[in-house]
Amino acid sequence: MANTTIASFLNQTTASPDTCVNVANYFCSDKGIILPIFVEATWPIALRAFLYLFAMLYCFMGVAIIADVFMCSIEVITSKTKTISIVKPGTDIVEEVDVRIWNDTVANLTLMALGSSAPEILLSIVGIIKTGFKSEELGPSTIVGSAAFNLLIITGVCVSAIPAGEVRKIKAVKVFAVTAFFSIFAYAWLYIVLVLNTKDVMDLWEAIVTFMFFPILVILAYIADKDYCSRRVDVEKETDHLELEESQSGTVLAEYAGMAAELKPGHVNKQSVSEFVKEISKYSGGKLSPEEAAKLAALKIQENEKHDRSWYRVNATRWLVGGRKVSVNVNNSLKEKLEGSQVYDKAKNKDEVPLIIDSASDLSQGGTFSVVEFSASSCAVMESQGTVEVSVLRSGRTNTRVPFRYETIDGTAEAGSDYIPQKDVLVFEPGESMKNIKIVIVDDNQWETDETFFVKLSVDPDSGAVLGRKSINEITIINDDDPGVLDFTKPSFIFKESAGIASVPVQRTKGSDGVISVKWKTKDMRAVNGRDYVGGEGVLEFQHGETEKNIDIQIFDDKDFEKDEDFMVELSDAAGGAMIGRQRRTVVTIVNDDEYNGLVDRVLTIVNVNMDHLQLASSTWGGQFRDAMNVNGGDVENATTMDYVMHFLTFGWKVMFALTPPVNFLGGWLTFIVSLMGFIFLLTVIISDLATTFGCLIELEDNITAITLVAMGTSLPDLFASRTAARAEKYADASIGNVTGSNSVNVFLGLGLPWLIASIYWEAQGEKFAVPAGSLAFSVMAYSICAILCIIILVIRRIVPAFGRAELGGTPSLKYVSSGLMASLWVLYIVLAILETKKVIVVPL
Repeated sequence: MANTTIASFLNQTTASPDTCVNVANYFCSDKGIILPIFVEATWPIALRAFLYLFAMLYCFMGVAIIADVFMCSIEVITSKTKTISIVKPGTDIVEEVDVRIWNDTVANLTLMALGSSAPEILLSIVGIIKTGFKSEELGPSTIVGSAAFNLLIITGVCVSAIPAGEVRKIKAVKVFAVTAFFSIFAYAWLYIVLVLNTKDVMDLWEAIVTFMFFPILVILAYIADKDYCSRRVDVEKETDHLELEESQSGTVLAEYAGMAAELKPGHVNKQSVSEFVKEISKYSGGKLSPEEAAKLAALKIQENEKHDRSWYRVNATRWLVGGRKVSVNVNNSLKEKLEGSQVYDKAKNKDEVPLIIDSASDLSQGGTFSVVEFSASSCAVMESQGTVEVSVLRSGRTNTRVPFRYETIDGTAEAGSDYIPQKDVLVFEPGESMKNIKIVIVDDNQWETDETFFVKLSVDPDSGAVLGRKSINEITIINDDDPGVLDFTKPSFIFKESAGIASVPVQRTKGSDGVISVKWKTKDMRAVNGRDYVGGEGVLEFQHGETEKNIDIQIFDDKDFEKDEDFMVELSDAAGGAMIGRQRRTVVTIVNDDEYNGLVDRVLTIVNVNMDHLQLASSTWGGQFRDAMNVNGGDVENATTMDYVMHFLTFGWKVMFALTPPVNFLGGWLTFIVSLMGFIFLLTVIISDLATTFGCLIELEDNITAITLVAMGTSLPDLFASRTAARAEKYADASIGNVTGSNSVNVFLGLGLPWLIASIYWEAQGEKFAVPAGSLAFSVMAYSICAILCIIILVIRRIVPAFGRAELGGTPSLKYVSSGLMASLWVLYIVLAILETKKVIVVPL
């Protein structure tokens, strides 16, 4: 319709001698299905090219946003579960567990791959329709260019994105081997059918075979995932149990133990939350509000929850466009309390532990592990002293070699101007139980208030060591050489009866010079020494620079309901020049666990509210429009300036796509169909028109436009999603494991389907479907060579110790070399493809 109007206008202007329109300059008006909408004959070519480029980039943002909705529907579809009953190994206990209906590998290669590659696949289909079932270059070239960007650039970025000293491995190696093979074979097959078999012609059987490779790939990957082809010992029940354990979305089952920490949004286990509140409150001195405790609990749950590629893709898109983030936002001080507390997630590091570790638990597990921690949780140093020395202790197992990392972190003190930053690795040799870390303090001869910075410990979970409670040391830089004043931090403390240990902190203020000590003793009130707690007296010693230590008093849990019981702790006889402050006495109250039920219920309610906010999509149209019309989904407190800018730019897209049916309609399938066949298809048609017209205006061939602008524009959300997944996940599967599968699906589905449709059409006409090899065949050949080299680099990284025996991360210099090589391969591919298209180089095919 648009082209008929344009033709009519041109006829009129040609017939009129008074017109100012130069008809000869109005070209590239017949390249699109929808565009141009307006008559652009009077517009300068440079202006038209700029507007088409801007519109194409803006449409890429639109595609990213509707792909967000599309991926949410896929997440709902693939996360469906069924409840089955299993018997715990070695017991007669029957448990009901929820397991996913969709196999992860099948979901990744079908719906997930379609979700991430929908624009490229539809672009190829639209191209066939637009040209009257004739071959075109934009769609196929976009698929090849997108494959090159995905494999070479995204993988390269993920390799170097891992924090220093860490690595990420592919876990499902056999599945990756299958998809990696097909990602090379798919493009080799293209070269065979385009050049070697019937050159420049796509036979019907070739199109059918190309399309049928898609289900073959899915079946073989599923077989590899289930390991059906390997010899297996008859332990299927145990294997099934482990598969069930790994498949729980947000549930960590403690293998061979009677404990399960429910971490699913909206269904958080009360016992785990109660334990979490107890531990985090003890570490923070009971100063956390229920809202703060709930935020930290939600953050911990999110870290433990298993996330697939769709979650990272959706989150990356929302970070780009200022949408509602599916992550918990907590301030740095709360994060420090979580990191420094005894609450740590062994489920993430060891695949076997509950969410919370009780304070009374033996972290060494009977001497099995080495426990590494600071001798004190804080210390102080005079600025003029020049250095501060903190001690790291090892307890538990001491007959092994244990390396540990430490690094300094800014507080109010700044690295460089107040102290010399350090980040290094120390090693406990067999028999060693103490190491000292020396940090240089900068004396700038200027008066300053007291400033603080932190030293943080970390250990490799595979080294046989765990962190103790004091894994972060707060260092205060002061200008006072007074021995200090000792007193309790609060007039009273509350501990649950089941806590096991009451850790009562004593603080050292107004100086920290020299070694000092103070005596303490307990005094019965309603609690009785020997029955309710282990009291008595003792001496608490502070080394030079130490500013806080705990008096640990054992308390008994008699499992009987009792009223509150309390006892007093008193300080006396300070030695070493120190004085006792005003708070020389404190009351310790032991409360029955039932007293905390109200608090735990409040925290549990808030946690569930927070977890509801972490749902990928809203379940109502009203919720969708609220998310669309408010920056950061309404979370203005955590919105950045960039969030506001991108929200303003993409506001129209967000409101338009809020019309999509919510994901809870028909199990997500209605959203899937409307977003794919409606919005994404329409946007793909517009992008196809924009890209071909823009290339025509600047005299740039379609295949060059495809492998550069279009391929990068459709793949950028995947780049950010993969980088985030690489840093956050324990394994590399969610970041690069899906790249090879997606590249294979692009060929078998993105080219196989439109070529099958066109082949059937021309076969019915008694003709053959012509597909000129030309630049496409050369592009396929160049990419295949680069892809083989990239896979070789990944294999070398996996087997060579110098690279850390892992696909991602490792030694900084080598990981950057790997990333540089992959990026260079992509640049080489682009340059060669452009030179061949421009006939600067001629390669006979």
